Amino acid sequence: MKLSLIVRGQHPPGNTVGHMQDDLELVRTADRLGFNGVVKGSHYSSSPFESVQQIPFLSYCAAIAPNLRLICGLVLVPLHKPLDLAEQLATLDVLSGGRLVFGAGIGYRDVEFKAFGIPRGQMGARFEECMTAIRRLWTEDFVDMKGSNFELDHATCPVKPLQKPLPPIWIGGNADVAIKRAARIGDCWYVNPHNTLETIERQMDLYKRALEEAGKPFPAELPMRREVFVARSRAEAIRIAQPYLEEKYKAYRAWGQDKVMPEGDHFDHEFNELLEDRFLLGSPAEVADQLNRLNTRLGVNHLVASVQWPGMPNSLALEQLHILAEDVRPLLNR
Repeated sequence: MKLSLIVRGQHPPGNTVGHMQDDLELVRTADRLGFNGVVKGSHYSSSPFESVQQIPFLSYCAAIAPNLRLICGLVLVPLHKPLDLAEQLATLDVLSGGRLVFGAGIGYRDVEFKAFGIPRGQMGARFEECMTAIRRLWTEDFVDMKGSNFELDHATCPVKPLQKPLPPIWIGGNADVAIKRAARIGDCWYVNPHNTLETIERQMDLYKRALEEAGKPFPAELPMRREVFVARSRAEAIRIAQPYLEEKYKAYRAWGQDKVMPEGDHFDHEFNELLEDRFLLGSPAEVADQLNRLNTRLGVNHLVASVQWPGMPNSLALEQLHILAEDVRPLLNR
């Protein structure tokens, strides 16, 4: 079981420099403790939080954390043009010595689609054509291709990724159609942090069928992001984590995350219902057992741990990294 850290970097507004230093301290600590990677997501107009942008942040991580993979989790592909993404990400792969993981997704927030002039109904088509164009730009010298909102006229991506033939491509998604898309065009499905395990088990069957239809094997690496908090007991973990998680999921509801989740799976619950079957909370042994069951039931072998939420003291998140590395990791399936 691999362990990676997602640095959401979502903080109350103000003190940007101080928050940035806290985030970078988490990255340096994860590197020292032997984590596999650092993950940075991407959102725009992220009120009520401030959050720095993904590619510049990961570029800095490449220099200060030489052992960590640099995982985009996720690039909101339909908001961008393929030539720009291809060159930016290839540059990051070269700068890091071949440590890029290209996590890609569609997004779900109207404020972002409107700001970039992207009609919501065209998200899926734009995502797929953009992913096709990026693959071609990374593997061909010159590309001629006309998309719905771009045209590559003998275009070239002069900097190619260091990893051959391509960096790993993780496709994120909540809805069933996104899971099928992940099977068709990705190296793996990046399993989302929000759906209940009951929903994810159903979707895993869907994913396996879609892989068979595409003639592809089950991926060697299957990552899942989950909210994690470890304490002396489950009751203590819930008590400490609850105020920060409640604030985070209140923002998710306001952003419209519920609208893109599978039918019957949503966040409109009291916290004691929300945490059931959705978060990894408990003692080191309890959290390790939950992870081992995810490995056995679903094939998950890479946990992207979210241990940092808005308003949480950085000392608490740093403590979680040590507990995961020193107390939980030795108990995980080999």
